[in-house]
Amino acid sequence: MDQERIIDHKKLEIRRTRKADDDIISLLKETVLGSQGGIRYSMQNTAERIKAYGDGLSFMALFKRDSLKGVIGLCRRITKNRNEKISSVYLRYLAVQSAFQTEKAPEKRRERLTLAGDTFKQKILSVIRDPRQVTGEEEAASGPHVMYAYVESRNERSRNLVNQAGYEYIRSFLTVAFSRFNPRTNDHVTRLTPGEEKAMSRLLDEQYGDYCFYTDEFTFYDHRYYVLKKEGEIIAGVGAIPAQYRVVNVPGIWGWLMMKVLPHVPYYRRLFRPEEFRYIIFNAIYCRQGHEGRLPDLFEAVCAGEGYNTALTWLDDHSRLFETLRTNRRMGVLNRMLNAKPGLVYALFTGMTQEETEKFYDSPAYISGFDFS
Repeated sequence: MDQERIIDHKKLEIRRTRKADDDIISLLKETVLGSQGGIRYSMQNTAERIKAYGDGLSFMALFKRDSLKGVIGLCRRITKNRNEKISSVYLRYLAVQSAFQTEKAPEKRRERLTLAGDTFKQKILSVIRDPRQVTGEEEAASGPHVMYAYVESRNERSRNLVNQAGYEYIRSFLTVAFSRFNPRTNDHVTRLTPGEEKAMSRLLDEQYGDYCFYTDEFTFYDHRYYVLKKEGEIIAGVGAIPAQYRVVNVPGIWGWLMMKVLPHVPYYRRLFRPEEFRYIIFNAIYCRQGHEGRLPDLFEAVCAGEGYNTALTWLDDHSRLFETLRTNRRMGVLNRMLNAKPGLVYALFTGMTQEETEKFYDSPAYISGFDFS
């Protein structure tokens, strides 16, 4: 594995690596994501997703005495921000072994560890705020550049980390669910051929022209993009990305029902099984204005075509699409039960004027569904 040591602090090291080895993949698969009191889960498609990112994904890995203890994934991409292209880095993974903790240390030793940890922490923060360190490319310091991350609002530790690194809170987003016990196909819904994807890409560019953080990197992933047509014209479209989680906790009374009761009810078990939660991610949703009410028809046909009963997507909670789906009563029972807390978009800008950064606060954020898979 191609590694480069960028921090060496006593027995701790941070290494930049271009590829994920078995140790990194194993750590990511075993890590339970989410925050205490919120939805907690682990991803089951890790190796496949890392492969899909290709050379655009690198890692910063934390080692203690040559033993891997933590990792952050760094996705390099071009994002469109109100149609202006900007070099960007998205912080994709954050995993730290639970054993790498010091809470049970004796008081005096804990004080020494805290001091040493603070020194090391400052070194890490200096890295994740510097595009050159993150990418390993000197040219990253020249021209506009944005680094960004999604953070759960309940996750105080992660929010503190990105705040201390200089990242600013930009936007918020929410999870939207769709479900059907018996999804049905629709004669007006078809799967695009590779030759039709270019025209669809233009429609998406137009729809997301006033968004920030827009990326078409995985819009047509595995050529699973479906469209709903009316009189031969595309009125809605969505990308379908199969995914699987192992769900550890869902908060609230509905969460208790979802985790403890519904998995034992045969009909509801089709929608949600914590130990093997199979679902479709709806990515790059397109809808021509005036046809928002037809989106559930498209979603149901996609679920039927892919063989799933449940789908999830993530939308800026002040966007037209979110308002459209939030008020739609045909999204299914799971959406009514879901009580997910907002996710937060944090960003750090370099080489940009205040006027250029203000548009990130004023524009809806595009949330890539692939980045949640």
